[in-house]
Amino acid sequence: MTRSVLWDSSAILALLDADDADHARAVAAARDIASERRPSFITNYIEAESHALLLRKLGRGIAREWLLTGGLTVLPALPAEEQKAKEILARHSDKDWTLCDAISFAVLDARHVSRAFTFDHHFRQYGRIQVLGLNNR
Repeated sequence: MTRSVLWDSSAILALLDADDADHARAVAAARDIASERRPSFITNYIEAESHALLLRKLGRGIAREWLLTGGLTVLPALPAEEQKAKEILARHSDKDWTLCDAISFAVLDARHVSRAFTFDHHFRQYGRIQVLGLNNR
């Protein structure tokens, strides 16, 4: 999975919301990912977080359509990755990372994925990850 890219909810929102400040960067990054033929995925936690974010920001129609036809592979976080996420949060008590963020970090580590498409600076704070999206700022 080393060529794969984890998509975060912030990238999904920026891509779908033409009024988002990061929309143009999201479109460019998504094109780059597609042109490089990098397999893309989200976790089940990002799926839930993205649906809630889209529902709140863009309405139920777009949120439902994305959920039912989003096209990104959903990889369920394994129990060991969920436990690792809690350990990450415990070790980094100075950070305001969400459980969803920490699960993303644990999944990236466990599955040897080094790229995330996100506009969330928490991924940069964690390190060890090439952050697509934020790099384009």
